[in-house]
Amino acid sequence: MIERRLLIVLFLVAFACPAPGGPPPDGAKGLLFIIGGGDRPEAMMGRFAQLVRVAGSGRVLVLPNASAEPQTSGPEMAAELRGLGLAAEPLLLSREEADRPESLKALEGTIGVYFTGGVQSRITAALRGTAFHRGLLALYERGGVIGGTSAGAAIMSEVMITGDERRPVEDGRAFETIEAGNVVTAPGLGFLKEAVIDQHFATRKRHNRLISVVAERPGLVGVGVDESTAAVIHAGGLLEVVGEKSVIVMDAGRARIRVEPSGGIGIEGLVLHVLRPGDLFDLGTRKAVAR
Repeated sequence: MIERRLLIVLFLVAFACPAPGGPPPDGAKGLLFIIGGGDRPEAMMGRFAQLVRVAGSGRVLVLPNASAEPQTSGPEMAAELRGLGLAAEPLLLSREEADRPESLKALEGTIGVYFTGGVQSRITAALRGTAFHRGLLALYERGGVIGGTSAGAAIMSEVMITGDERRPVEDGRAFETIEAGNVVTAPGLGFLKEAVIDQHFATRKRHNRLISVVAERPGLVGVGVDESTAAVIHAGGLLEVVGEKSVIVMDAGRARIRVEPSGGIGIEGLVLHVLRPGDLFDLGTRKAVAR
Protein backbone atom coordinates (compact mmCIF):
# COMPACT_ATOMS: atom_id res chain seq x y z
CA MET A 1 0.00 0.00 0.00
CA ILE A 2 2.80 2.43 0.88
CA GLU A 3 4.56 1.98 -2.50
CA ARG A 4 1.23 2.35 -4.36
CA ARG A 5 0.48 5.55 -2.41
CA LEU A 6 3.97 6.88 -3.19
CA LEU A 7 3.50 6.25 -6.91
CA ILE A 8 0.21 8.15 -6.84
CA VAL A 9 1.79 11.08 -5.01
CA LEU A 10 4.75 11.17 -7.40
CA PHE A 11 2.36 11.24 -10.35
CA LEU A 12 0.42 14.15 -8.86
CA VAL A 13 3.59 16.09 -8.00
CA ALA A 14 5.03 15.55 -11.48
CA PHE A 15 1.99 17.08 -13.16
CA ALA A 16 1.16 19.79 -10.65
CA CYS A 17 2.19 23.42 -11.05
CA PRO A 18 5.00 24.00 -8.54
CA ALA A 19 4.69 26.60 -5.80
CA PRO A 20 6.83 29.74 -6.09
CA GLY A 21 10.39 28.81 -5.23
CA GLY A 22 9.72 25.12 -5.92
CA PRO A 23 11.40 22.95 -8.53
CA PRO A 24 10.61 23.97 -12.14
CA PRO A 25 8.66 21.53 -14.36
CA ASP A 26 11.74 21.01 -16.52
CA GLY A 27 14.02 20.34 -13.53
CA ALA A 28 16.28 17.36 -12.96
CA LYS A 29 14.79 13.94 -13.62
CA GLY A 30 17.14 12.19 -11.22
CA LEU A 31 16.98 11.12 -7.62
CA LEU A 32 19.06 11.89 -4.54
CA PHE A 33 19.66 9.27 -1.83
CA ILE A 34 20.99 11.28 1.10
CA ILE A 35 22.17 9.16 4.07
CA GLY A 36 22.82 10.80 7.45
CA GLY A 37 25.83 8.62 8.25
CA GLY A 38 26.36 5.86 10.78
CA ASP A 39 25.37 2.26 10.11
CA ARG A 40 23.73 1.45 6.79
CA PRO A 41 20.79 -0.91 7.37
CA GLU A 42 20.46 -3.64 4.76
CA ALA A 43 16.87 -2.68 3.93
CA MET A 44 17.85 0.96 3.37
CA MET A 45 20.74 0.08 1.08
CA GLY A 46 18.54 -2.46 -0.67
CA ARG A 47 16.21 0.42 -1.51
CA PHE A 48 19.15 2.36 -2.97
CA ALA A 49 20.06 -0.64 -5.12
CA GLN A 50 16.46 -1.03 -6.25
CA LEU A 51 16.22 2.61 -7.30
CA VAL A 52 19.48 2.36 -9.25
CA ARG A 53 18.27 -0.73 -11.12
CA VAL A 54 14.93 0.90 -11.91
CA ALA A 55 16.77 3.99 -13.24
CA GLY A 56 18.83 2.05 -15.76
CA SER A 57 22.01 0.04 -16.15
CA GLY A 58 22.74 -0.72 -12.49
CA ARG A 59 26.29 0.60 -12.92
CA VAL A 60 27.51 2.76 -10.02
CA LEU A 61 30.70 4.72 -9.48
CA VAL A 62 31.89 5.00 -5.86
CA LEU A 63 33.69 8.30 -5.25
CA PRO A 64 35.78 8.07 -2.03
CA ASN A 65 37.42 11.52 -2.13
CA ALA A 66 36.06 12.49 1.31
CA SER A 67 37.84 9.64 3.05
CA ALA A 68 41.23 9.85 4.75
CA GLU A 69 41.94 6.42 3.24
CA PRO A 70 40.17 6.50 -0.14
CA GLN A 71 42.17 3.57 -1.55
CA THR A 72 40.54 1.40 1.15
CA SER A 73 37.09 2.93 1.59
CA GLY A 74 36.34 3.10 -2.14
CA PRO A 75 36.85 -0.62 -2.87
CA GLU A 76 35.07 -1.60 0.37
CA MET A 77 31.98 0.44 -0.51
CA ALA A 78 32.01 -0.86 -4.07
CA ALA A 79 32.10 -4.42 -2.72
CA GLU A 80 29.11 -3.67 -0.46
CA LEU A 81 27.11 -2.38 -3.44
CA ARG A 82 28.12 -5.35 -5.59
CA GLY A 83 26.73 -7.54 -2.82
CA LEU A 84 23.40 -5.82 -3.47
CA GLY A 85 23.52 -6.74 -7.14
CA LEU A 86 24.96 -3.52 -8.56
CA ALA A 87 27.88 -3.20 -10.96
CA ALA A 88 29.90 -0.91 -8.68
CA GLU A 89 33.47 0.28 -9.12
CA PRO A 90 35.55 2.82 -7.14
CA LEU A 91 36.91 5.91 -8.85
CA LEU A 92 39.35 8.30 -7.18
CA LEU A 93 40.10 11.47 -9.15
CA SER A 94 42.50 14.28 -8.40
CA ARG A 95 41.34 17.76 -9.36
CA GLU A 96 43.63 17.71 -12.36
CA GLU A 97 42.18 14.39 -13.50
CA ALA A 98 38.59 15.52 -12.83
CA ASP A 99 39.06 18.53 -15.09
CA ARG A 100 40.20 16.53 -18.08
CA PRO A 101 37.46 15.96 -20.68
CA GLU A 102 38.43 12.29 -20.86
CA SER A 103 37.35 11.88 -17.22
CA LEU A 104 33.77 11.95 -18.51
CA LYS A 105 34.33 8.55 -20.11
CA ALA A 106 33.97 7.04 -16.64
CA LEU A 107 30.35 8.23 -16.63
CA GLU A 108 29.46 6.48 -19.88
CA GLY A 109 26.96 3.74 -19.14
CA THR A 110 26.78 4.83 -15.49
CA ILE A 111 23.38 5.44 -13.88
CA GLY A 112 24.42 5.90 -10.25
CA VAL A 113 27.08 7.59 -8.14
CA TYR A 114 27.84 7.08 -4.45
CA PHE A 115 29.94 9.47 -2.31
CA THR A 116 31.53 7.96 0.80
CA GLY A 117 31.88 9.74 4.13
CA GLY A 118 34.81 11.66 5.54
CA VAL A 119 35.42 15.40 5.11
CA GLN A 120 33.11 17.16 2.67
CA SER A 121 35.60 19.85 1.66
CA ARG A 122 37.85 17.14 0.21
CA ILE A 123 35.08 16.32 -2.27
CA THR A 124 34.43 19.90 -3.34
CA ALA A 125 38.16 20.70 -3.52
CA ALA A 126 38.69 17.84 -5.96
CA LEU A 127 35.51 18.02 -8.03
CA ARG A 128 33.58 21.28 -7.82
CA GLY A 129 33.67 23.28 -11.05
CA THR A 130 35.47 20.58 -13.04
CA ALA A 131 34.44 18.79 -16.20
CA PHE A 132 33.57 15.74 -14.08
CA HIS A 133 31.33 17.85 -11.81
CA ARG A 134 29.47 19.10 -14.86
CA GLY A 135 29.13 15.51 -16.00
CA LEU A 136 27.65 14.53 -12.62
CA LEU A 137 25.09 17.33 -12.86
CA ALA A 138 24.18 16.19 -16.38
CA LEU A 139 23.80 12.61 -15.15
CA TYR A 140 21.43 13.78 -12.41
CA GLU A 141 19.46 15.98 -14.79
CA ARG A 142 18.82 13.10 -17.17
CA GLY A 143 17.67 10.65 -14.49
CA GLY A 144 20.70 9.35 -12.59
CA VAL A 145 20.71 8.33 -8.93
CA ILE A 146 23.14 10.29 -6.74
CA GLY A 147 23.78 8.77 -3.31
CA GLY A 148 26.05 9.64 -0.45
CA THR A 149 26.56 9.32 3.29
CA SER A 150 27.78 11.79 5.94
CA ALA A 151 30.20 14.09 4.05
CA GLY A 152 28.72 12.59 0.90
CA ALA A 153 25.35 13.90 2.08
CA ALA A 154 26.57 17.40 2.94
CA ILE A 155 27.86 18.05 -0.58
CA MET A 156 24.45 17.42 -2.16
CA SER A 157 23.11 20.93 -1.55
CA GLU A 158 24.17 24.14 -3.27
CA VAL A 159 24.89 25.68 0.16
CA MET A 160 27.10 23.23 2.07
CA ILE A 161 27.67 23.17 5.82
CA THR A 162 31.41 22.61 6.21
CA GLY A 163 31.36 21.51 9.86
CA ASP A 164 33.34 24.54 11.04
CA GLU A 165 32.30 27.60 13.03
CA ARG A 166 33.90 31.01 13.31
CA ARG A 167 33.85 31.51 17.08
CA PRO A 168 36.64 29.97 19.18
CA VAL A 169 35.49 26.53 20.31
CA GLU A 170 36.66 24.38 23.20
CA ASP A 171 36.75 20.61 22.78
CA GLY A 172 33.31 19.09 23.20
CA ARG A 173 31.51 22.46 22.98
CA ALA A 174 30.85 22.78 19.27
CA PHE A 175 27.77 24.67 18.03
CA GLU A 176 26.45 25.58 21.47
CA THR A 177 25.01 28.85 20.21
CA ILE A 178 22.38 30.05 17.74
CA GLU A 179 23.99 33.14 16.25
CA ALA A 180 24.53 34.99 13.02
CA GLY A 181 27.72 34.61 11.03
CA ASN A 182 29.02 31.66 13.02
CA VAL A 183 28.26 28.55 10.94
CA VAL A 184 30.73 28.26 8.07
CA THR A 185 29.20 27.34 4.73
CA ALA A 186 30.70 26.91 1.28
CA PRO A 187 29.40 26.00 -2.18
CA GLY A 188 28.49 22.33 -2.46
CA LEU A 189 28.00 20.32 -5.64
CA GLY A 190 24.53 21.81 -6.11
CA PHE A 191 22.30 18.85 -6.90
CA LEU A 192 19.76 20.27 -4.43
CA LYS A 193 19.09 24.00 -4.65
CA GLU A 194 16.00 24.52 -2.49
CA ALA A 195 17.38 22.98 0.72
CA VAL A 196 20.52 22.74 2.85
CA ILE A 197 21.56 19.34 4.23
CA ASP A 198 22.91 18.47 7.67
CA GLN A 199 23.85 14.93 8.70
CA HIS A 200 24.34 12.77 11.85
CA PHE A 201 21.61 15.12 12.94
CA ALA A 202 19.87 14.04 16.15
CA THR A 203 22.71 11.72 17.15
CA ARG A 204 25.23 14.59 17.26
CA LYS A 205 22.72 17.26 18.37
CA ARG A 206 23.20 19.54 15.38
CA HIS A 207 19.94 21.46 15.77
CA ASN A 208 21.65 24.74 16.70
CA ARG A 209 23.73 24.96 13.57
CA LEU A 210 20.87 24.16 11.19
CA ILE A 211 18.60 26.69 12.94
CA SER A 212 21.36 29.28 12.48
CA VAL A 213 21.71 28.48 8.78
CA VAL A 214 17.99 28.63 7.92
CA ALA A 215 17.59 31.83 9.97
CA GLU A 216 20.22 33.47 7.78
CA ARG A 217 18.84 31.85 4.60
CA PRO A 218 15.08 31.52 5.06
CA GLY A 219 14.71 30.81 1.36
CA LEU A 220 16.21 27.38 2.01
CA VAL A 221 14.56 24.46 3.77
CA GLY A 222 16.81 22.88 6.39
CA VAL A 223 16.96 19.07 6.15
CA GLY A 224 18.68 17.28 9.02
CA VAL A 225 19.14 13.57 8.34
CA ASP A 226 19.88 11.27 11.26
CA GLU A 227 22.15 8.23 11.19
CA SER A 228 20.97 4.96 9.61
CA THR A 229 18.39 7.02 7.72
CA ALA A 230 18.08 8.47 4.23
CA ALA A 231 16.19 11.40 2.76
CA VAL A 232 15.27 10.32 -0.75
CA ILE A 233 14.58 13.33 -2.98
CA HIS A 234 12.49 12.31 -5.98
CA ALA A 235 12.14 14.30 -9.19
CA GLY A 236 9.70 17.12 -8.50
CA GLY A 237 11.03 17.75 -4.99
CA LEU A 238 9.20 15.06 -3.02
CA LEU A 239 11.22 13.93 0.00
CA GLU A 240 10.70 10.38 1.28
CA VAL A 241 12.18 9.05 4.54
CA VAL A 242 13.83 5.62 4.37
CA GLY A 243 15.71 3.76 7.09
CA GLU A 244 15.42 3.56 10.87
CA LYS A 245 15.36 7.04 12.44
CA SER A 246 14.18 10.57 11.60
CA VAL A 247 14.61 13.42 9.16
CA ILE A 248 14.08 16.88 10.68
CA VAL A 249 12.82 19.61 8.33
CA MET A 250 13.13 23.27 9.35
CA ASP A 251 11.24 26.04 7.54
CA ALA A 252 11.93 29.69 8.42
CA GLY A 253 10.31 31.01 5.25
CA ARG A 254 7.52 32.83 7.10
CA ALA A 255 9.26 33.32 10.42
CA ARG A 256 10.02 36.66 12.09
CA ILE A 257 13.79 36.70 12.48
CA ARG A 258 15.82 39.19 14.45
CA VAL A 259 19.55 39.46 15.03
CA GLU A 260 20.65 41.04 18.29
CA PRO A 261 23.74 43.29 18.57
CA SER A 262 25.52 40.37 20.23
CA GLY A 263 24.88 38.23 17.16
CA GLY A 264 22.27 36.08 18.86
CA ILE A 265 19.33 35.10 16.67
CA GLY A 266 15.69 35.19 17.72
CA ILE A 267 13.03 33.45 15.62
CA GLU A 268 9.27 33.52 15.93
CA GLY A 269 7.28 31.12 13.78
CA LEU A 270 9.98 28.63 12.82
CA VAL A 271 8.18 25.53 11.52
CA LEU A 272 9.72 22.16 12.40
CA HIS A 273 8.69 18.77 11.05
CA VAL A 274 9.89 15.45 12.49
CA LEU A 275 9.53 12.91 9.71
CA ARG A 276 9.68 9.18 10.27
CA PRO A 277 10.33 6.27 7.88
CA GLY A 278 7.65 6.23 5.21
CA ASP A 279 6.76 9.91 5.66
CA LEU A 280 6.65 12.25 2.67
CA PHE A 281 7.39 15.98 2.43
CA ASP A 282 7.03 18.32 -0.54
CA LEU A 283 10.03 20.67 -0.69
CA GLY A 284 8.22 22.92 -3.19
CA THR A 285 5.13 23.61 -1.07
CA ARG A 286 7.02 23.06 2.21
CA LYS A 287 4.25 20.81 3.45
CA ALA A 288 4.05 17.24 4.65
CA VAL A 289 2.11 14.88 2.40
CA ALA A 290 -0.55 12.80 4.15
CA ARG A 291 0.28 9.09 4.45
